[in-house]
Amino acid sequence: MLLLPSLGPFHILHPRYNAATVLALLEKAGAPVLYLASHSEESLREGLWREEDPLLFHLLPWAEAKGIPVVALDEEAHLREEAEAFRQALAQHPLGKPHLERMHAFDQELLQLLKTPLTPEVLGSPAFLDHLGQIYEEYAQTFGEGPATGFRARRMERVVEALRGREGVVVAELLDYLLLAKSFPGALPKAHEPTEKERQRALLDRAWQLREEDDWAGLLEELFQIGDPEALYLAAQIYLAAGEWQEALSLMEEVFRMDFQHPGYLPGYVLARFGQLLDLAGERERALRAYRGVLALSWAPEEARTLALAGLRSPFRLP
Repeated sequence: MLLLPSLGPFHILHPRYNAATVLALLEKAGAPVLYLASHSEESLREGLWREEDPLLFHLLPWAEAKGIPVVALDEEAHLREEAEAFRQALAQHPLGKPHLERMHAFDQELLQLLKTPLTPEVLGSPAFLDHLGQIYEEYAQTFGEGPATGFRARRMERVVEALRGREGVVVAELLDYLLLAKSFPGALPKAHEPTEKERQRALLDRAWQLREEDDWAGLLEELFQIGDPEALYLAAQIYLAAGEWQEALSLMEEVFRMDFQHPGYLPGYVLARFGQLLDLAGERERALRAYRGVLALSWAPEEARTLALAGLRSPFRLP
Protein backbone atom coordinates (compact mmCIF):
# COMPACT_ATOMS: atom_id res chain seq x y z
CA MET A 1 0.00 0.00 0.00
CA LEU A 2 1.03 3.58 -0.66
CA LEU A 3 -0.51 6.48 1.28
CA LEU A 4 -0.35 9.95 -0.26
CA PRO A 5 -1.68 13.29 0.98
CA SER A 6 -3.75 15.61 -1.16
CA LEU A 7 -2.87 19.25 -0.59
CA GLY A 8 -6.07 20.45 -2.25
CA PRO A 9 -5.51 23.84 -3.90
CA PHE A 10 -1.99 24.06 -2.45
CA HIS A 11 -0.37 21.62 -4.87
CA ILE A 12 0.39 24.52 -7.20
CA LEU A 13 2.76 25.93 -4.57
CA HIS A 14 4.97 22.84 -4.63
CA PRO A 15 7.05 22.06 -7.73
CA ARG A 16 8.25 18.83 -6.09
CA TYR A 17 4.79 17.68 -5.01
CA ASN A 18 2.40 18.81 -7.69
CA ALA A 19 -0.35 16.89 -9.47
CA ALA A 20 2.16 15.29 -11.85
CA THR A 21 4.24 14.13 -8.88
CA VAL A 22 1.24 12.30 -7.48
CA LEU A 23 0.57 10.70 -10.87
CA ALA A 24 4.21 9.64 -11.15
CA LEU A 25 4.03 8.02 -7.71
CA LEU A 26 0.82 6.25 -8.70
CA GLU A 27 2.46 4.97 -11.89
CA LYS A 28 5.49 3.72 -9.98
CA ALA A 29 3.35 1.96 -7.37
CA GLY A 30 1.45 0.06 -10.06
CA ALA A 31 -1.55 -0.03 -7.78
CA PRO A 32 -4.58 -2.10 -8.81
CA VAL A 33 -6.99 0.29 -7.05
CA LEU A 34 -7.06 3.99 -6.19
CA TYR A 35 -8.71 4.62 -2.83
CA LEU A 36 -9.96 8.09 -1.90
CA ALA A 37 -10.04 8.27 1.88
CA SER A 38 -11.61 11.73 2.16
CA HIS A 39 -14.45 11.41 -0.34
CA SER A 40 -17.73 9.57 -0.48
CA GLU A 41 -19.30 7.80 -3.43
CA GLU A 42 -21.84 10.63 -3.55
CA SER A 43 -19.03 13.20 -3.74
CA LEU A 44 -17.59 11.42 -6.77
CA ARG A 45 -20.94 10.83 -8.42
CA GLU A 46 -22.20 14.39 -7.97
CA GLY A 47 -18.84 16.09 -8.54
CA LEU A 48 -18.92 17.71 -5.09
CA TRP A 49 -15.12 17.47 -4.92
CA ARG A 50 -14.49 19.99 -7.70
CA GLU A 51 -14.31 23.16 -5.62
CA GLU A 52 -12.22 21.68 -2.81
CA ASP A 53 -9.89 19.02 -4.24
CA PRO A 54 -8.51 20.06 -7.66
CA LEU A 55 -6.02 17.18 -7.54
CA LEU A 56 -8.86 14.93 -8.67
CA PHE A 57 -9.05 16.80 -11.98
CA HIS A 58 -5.83 14.93 -12.74
CA LEU A 59 -6.27 11.68 -10.80
CA LEU A 60 -9.70 10.66 -12.04
CA PRO A 61 -8.96 10.93 -15.80
CA TRP A 62 -5.67 9.10 -15.21
CA ALA A 63 -7.43 6.23 -13.44
CA GLU A 64 -10.11 6.05 -16.12
CA ALA A 65 -7.51 5.93 -18.90
CA LYS A 66 -5.63 3.15 -17.08
CA GLY A 67 -8.76 1.19 -16.26
CA ILE A 68 -7.99 1.45 -12.55
CA PRO A 69 -11.04 1.42 -10.27
CA VAL A 70 -11.53 4.39 -7.95
CA VAL A 71 -13.10 3.61 -4.58
CA ALA A 72 -14.32 6.35 -2.25
CA LEU A 73 -14.06 5.21 1.37
CA ASP A 74 -15.45 8.03 3.53
CA GLU A 75 -19.01 6.90 4.15
CA GLU A 76 -19.55 9.79 6.56
CA ALA A 77 -17.99 12.56 4.48
CA HIS A 78 -21.09 14.67 5.09
CA LEU A 79 -19.94 15.11 8.69
CA ARG A 80 -17.16 17.40 7.47
CA GLU A 81 -19.84 20.05 7.08
CA GLU A 82 -20.22 20.03 10.86
CA ALA A 83 -16.89 21.83 11.17
CA GLU A 84 -18.16 24.81 9.15
CA ALA A 85 -21.47 24.75 11.02
CA PHE A 86 -19.50 24.84 14.29
CA ARG A 87 -17.66 27.96 13.17
CA GLN A 88 -20.85 29.63 12.03
CA ALA A 89 -22.43 28.92 15.40
CA LEU A 90 -19.46 30.50 17.16
CA ALA A 91 -19.70 33.54 14.90
CA GLN A 92 -23.31 34.07 15.97
CA HIS A 93 -22.65 33.54 19.67
CA PRO A 94 -21.95 36.71 21.69
CA LEU A 95 -18.95 35.04 23.35
CA GLY A 96 -17.70 33.30 20.24
CA LYS A 97 -15.17 35.86 18.98
CA PRO A 98 -12.15 34.75 21.08
CA HIS A 99 -12.76 31.13 20.08
CA LEU A 100 -12.87 32.08 16.41
CA GLU A 101 -9.63 33.99 16.83
CA ARG A 102 -8.06 30.88 18.35
CA MET A 103 -9.31 28.82 15.40
CA HIS A 104 -7.86 31.37 13.00
CA ALA A 105 -4.49 31.05 14.73
CA PHE A 106 -4.54 27.29 14.16
CA ASP A 107 -5.55 27.85 10.52
CA GLN A 108 -2.62 30.20 10.03
CA GLU A 109 -0.17 27.76 11.57
CA LEU A 110 -1.38 25.03 9.22
CA LEU A 111 -1.22 27.42 6.28
CA GLN A 112 2.38 28.32 7.08
CA LEU A 113 3.28 24.63 7.15
CA LEU A 114 1.61 24.16 3.76
CA LYS A 115 3.66 27.02 2.34
CA THR A 116 7.01 25.46 3.27
CA PRO A 117 8.70 23.47 0.47
CA LEU A 118 7.14 20.01 0.37
CA THR A 119 8.38 16.87 -1.34
CA PRO A 120 7.27 13.23 -1.03
CA GLU A 121 10.08 12.47 1.40
CA VAL A 122 9.28 15.53 3.53
CA LEU A 123 5.60 14.61 3.66
CA GLY A 124 6.51 11.11 4.82
CA SER A 125 9.10 12.24 7.36
CA PRO A 126 8.64 11.96 11.14
CA ALA A 127 9.52 15.65 11.53
CA PHE A 128 6.72 16.80 9.22
CA LEU A 129 4.17 14.41 10.69
CA ASP A 130 5.12 15.43 14.23
CA HIS A 131 4.69 19.11 13.37
CA LEU A 132 1.38 18.50 11.63
CA GLY A 133 0.24 16.28 14.49
CA GLN A 134 1.07 18.93 17.05
CA ILE A 135 -1.08 21.49 15.21
CA TYR A 136 -4.01 19.12 14.87
CA GLU A 137 -3.86 17.69 18.39
CA GLU A 138 -3.78 21.15 19.97
CA TYR A 139 -6.80 22.10 17.89
CA ALA A 140 -8.68 18.92 18.82
CA GLN A 141 -7.83 19.32 22.50
CA THR A 142 -8.99 22.93 22.46
CA PHE A 143 -12.28 22.46 20.62
CA GLY A 144 -12.96 18.75 21.00
CA GLU A 145 -12.82 15.85 18.58
CA GLY A 146 -16.31 16.10 17.14
CA PRO A 147 -18.22 18.84 15.33
CA ALA A 148 -15.22 21.20 15.42
CA THR A 149 -13.08 18.69 13.52
CA GLY A 150 -15.84 17.36 11.30
CA PHE A 151 -15.64 14.11 13.32
CA ARG A 152 -12.33 13.44 11.60
CA ALA A 153 -11.04 10.78 14.01
CA ARG A 154 -14.30 8.82 13.85
CA ARG A 155 -14.42 8.98 10.06
CA MET A 156 -10.81 7.88 9.62
CA GLU A 157 -11.21 4.99 12.05
CA ARG A 158 -13.84 3.61 9.69
CA VAL A 159 -11.55 4.19 6.71
CA VAL A 160 -8.73 2.32 8.47
CA GLU A 161 -11.00 -0.66 9.00
CA ALA A 162 -12.06 -0.57 5.35
CA LEU A 163 -8.41 -0.61 4.25
CA ARG A 164 -7.26 -3.52 6.39
CA GLY A 165 -5.73 -6.21 4.20
CA ARG A 166 -6.16 -4.26 0.97
CA GLU A 167 -3.56 -3.32 -1.62
CA GLY A 168 -3.58 -0.10 -3.60
CA VAL A 169 -2.83 3.60 -3.36
CA VAL A 170 -4.70 5.71 -0.83
CA VAL A 171 -5.03 9.47 -1.35
CA ALA A 172 -6.28 11.45 1.63
CA GLU A 173 -6.76 15.10 2.55
CA LEU A 174 -3.75 16.25 4.57
CA LEU A 175 -5.20 15.95 8.08
CA ASP A 176 -6.89 12.66 7.20
CA TYR A 177 -3.49 11.51 5.91
CA LEU A 178 -2.02 12.38 9.31
CA LEU A 179 -4.46 10.08 11.10
CA LEU A 180 -4.12 7.27 8.56
CA ALA A 181 -0.32 7.45 8.76
CA LYS A 182 -0.52 6.24 12.36
CA SER A 183 -2.18 3.02 11.21
CA PHE A 184 -0.09 2.53 8.05
CA PRO A 185 3.41 3.85 8.87
CA GLY A 186 4.99 1.63 6.23
CA ALA A 187 2.91 3.14 3.44
CA LEU A 188 4.29 6.69 3.61
CA PRO A 189 5.84 8.35 0.53
CA LYS A 190 9.59 8.23 0.06
CA ALA A 191 12.20 10.09 -1.99
CA HIS A 192 11.30 10.43 -5.64
CA GLU A 193 13.24 11.52 -8.71
CA PRO A 194 11.31 14.31 -10.50
CA THR A 195 10.14 13.64 -14.05
CA GLU A 196 9.83 15.93 -17.06
CA LYS A 197 6.06 15.93 -16.66
CA GLU A 198 6.48 17.20 -13.12
CA ARG A 199 8.72 20.00 -14.36
CA GLN A 200 6.12 20.96 -16.94
CA ARG A 201 3.33 20.84 -14.35
CA ALA A 202 5.40 23.07 -12.08
CA LEU A 203 5.76 25.56 -14.91
CA LEU A 204 2.01 25.55 -15.56
CA ASP A 205 1.35 26.02 -11.85
CA ARG A 206 3.77 28.95 -11.80
CA ALA A 207 1.92 30.56 -14.71
CA TRP A 208 -1.44 30.17 -12.95
CA GLN A 209 0.04 32.31 -10.15
CA LEU A 210 1.59 34.92 -12.46
CA ARG A 211 3.35 37.70 -10.56
CA GLU A 212 4.97 40.92 -11.66
CA GLU A 213 8.39 39.75 -10.52
CA ASP A 214 8.23 36.60 -12.68
CA ASP A 215 10.24 36.27 -15.89
CA TRP A 216 7.27 36.64 -18.24
CA ALA A 217 9.33 36.19 -21.40
CA GLY A 218 10.92 33.03 -20.01
CA LEU A 219 7.54 31.68 -18.96
CA LEU A 220 6.11 32.31 -22.42
CA GLU A 221 8.98 30.50 -24.08
CA GLU A 222 8.53 27.42 -21.92
CA LEU A 223 4.75 27.46 -22.24
CA PHE A 224 5.09 27.47 -26.02
CA GLN A 225 7.44 24.49 -25.74
CA ILE A 226 4.79 22.56 -23.81
CA GLY A 227 2.23 23.64 -26.38
CA ASP A 228 -0.88 21.94 -25.00
CA PRO A 229 -4.20 23.80 -24.55
CA GLU A 230 -3.58 24.66 -20.90
CA ALA A 231 -0.11 26.01 -21.67
CA LEU A 232 -1.36 28.14 -24.56
CA TYR A 233 -4.27 29.43 -22.48
CA LEU A 234 -1.79 30.51 -19.81
CA ALA A 235 0.43 32.11 -22.44
CA ALA A 236 -2.61 34.11 -23.58
CA GLN A 237 -3.14 35.16 -19.97
CA ILE A 238 0.39 36.53 -19.86
CA TYR A 239 -0.11 38.48 -23.09
CA LEU A 240 -3.36 39.92 -21.76
CA ALA A 241 -1.70 40.88 -18.47
CA ALA A 242 0.94 42.69 -20.53
CA GLY A 243 -1.78 44.59 -22.40
CA GLU A 244 -1.23 42.72 -25.67
CA TRP A 245 -4.77 41.47 -26.09
CA GLN A 246 -4.47 40.94 -29.85
CA GLU A 247 -1.69 38.40 -29.27
CA ALA A 248 -3.80 36.82 -26.54
CA LEU A 249 -6.78 36.52 -28.89
CA SER A 250 -4.65 34.93 -31.59
CA LEU A 251 -3.49 32.30 -29.11
CA MET A 252 -7.01 31.68 -27.84
CA GLU A 253 -8.22 31.15 -31.40
CA GLU A 254 -5.60 28.40 -31.62
CA VAL A 255 -6.68 26.89 -28.29
CA PHE A 256 -10.28 26.94 -29.47
CA ARG A 257 -9.33 24.71 -32.40
CA MET A 258 -7.80 22.15 -30.01
CA ASP A 259 -9.36 19.66 -27.61
CA PHE A 260 -9.32 21.67 -24.38
CA GLN A 261 -11.55 19.42 -22.27
CA HIS A 262 -8.81 18.47 -19.81
CA PRO A 263 -8.10 19.32 -17.07
CA GLY A 264 -11.79 19.65 -16.26
CA TYR A 265 -11.45 23.20 -14.96
CA LEU A 266 -10.01 24.43 -18.27
CA PRO A 267 -13.10 24.63 -20.56
CA GLY A 268 -14.86 27.20 -18.39
CA TYR A 269 -11.80 29.41 -18.17
CA VAL A 270 -11.05 29.12 -21.90
CA LEU A 271 -14.59 30.05 -22.95
CA ALA A 272 -14.87 32.94 -20.49
CA ARG A 273 -11.53 34.46 -21.49
CA PHE A 274 -12.20 33.87 -25.18
CA GLY A 275 -15.45 35.79 -24.81
CA GLN A 276 -13.67 38.71 -23.18
CA LEU A 277 -11.03 38.86 -25.90
CA LEU A 278 -13.69 38.71 -28.60
CA ASP A 279 -15.41 41.64 -26.90
CA LEU A 280 -12.17 43.61 -27.07
CA ALA A 281 -12.02 42.81 -30.79
CA GLY A 282 -15.57 44.08 -31.27
CA GLU A 283 -16.96 40.62 -32.10
CA ARG A 284 -19.91 40.80 -29.75
CA GLU A 285 -21.95 37.93 -31.21
CA ARG A 286 -19.07 35.47 -30.97
CA ALA A 287 -18.33 36.74 -27.47
CA LEU A 288 -21.92 36.08 -26.41
CA ARG A 289 -21.71 32.54 -27.76
CA ALA A 290 -18.56 31.96 -25.73
CA TYR A 291 -20.14 33.30 -22.54
CA ARG A 292 -23.22 31.15 -23.08
CA GLY A 293 -20.90 28.22 -23.64
CA VAL A 294 -19.54 28.63 -20.11
CA LEU A 295 -23.03 28.52 -18.63
CA ALA A 296 -23.95 25.52 -20.78
CA LEU A 297 -21.15 23.39 -19.33
CA SER A 298 -22.18 20.74 -16.81
CA TRP A 299 -19.68 22.40 -14.47
CA ALA A 300 -17.39 25.41 -14.62
CA PRO A 301 -15.31 27.14 -11.94
CA GLU A 302 -17.26 29.81 -10.12
CA GLU A 303 -14.80 32.45 -11.32
CA ALA A 304 -15.44 31.50 -14.95
CA ARG A 305 -19.21 31.61 -14.45
CA THR A 306 -18.94 35.04 -12.84
CA LEU A 307 -16.92 36.34 -15.80
CA ALA A 308 -19.42 34.86 -18.24
CA LEU A 309 -22.43 36.38 -16.50
CA ALA A 310 -20.72 39.77 -16.43
CA GLY A 311 -19.91 39.43 -20.13
CA LEU A 312 -23.52 38.67 -20.98
CA ARG A 313 -24.63 41.83 -19.21
CA SER A 314 -22.15 44.13 -20.93
CA PRO A 315 -19.12 43.87 -23.25
CA PHE A 316 -15.79 43.33 -21.53
CA ARG A 317 -13.39 46.27 -21.48
CA LEU A 318 -9.88 46.55 -20.13
CA PRO A 319 -9.57 48.56 -16.90
